Amino acid sequence: MKDRAEAKQEIESPCVQICVIHPETRLCAGCLRSIEEITAWSRMTPEARREIMAELPARQGQHAQRRGGRAGRMARRFD
Repeated sequence: MKDRAEAKQEIESPCVQICVIHPETRLCAGCLRSIEEITAWSRMTPEARREIMAELPARQGQHAQRRGGRAGRMARRFD
């Protein structure tokens, strides 16, 4: 069992309970982590978690608004 000092050093998960993987960026729409990062999170060192947390704000712009359905796919083909 971890003591309080060790537990305080751990980085909390950025999960916001909106777990949807964006089809193009392959990042979670809620926390902006990749599937690999999400599944490895509990085994990562605090340093590795800090690195990912530092990258998350820059990932925000990678999610283009979806244009939806067949019409959106067709429009993208001709852009």
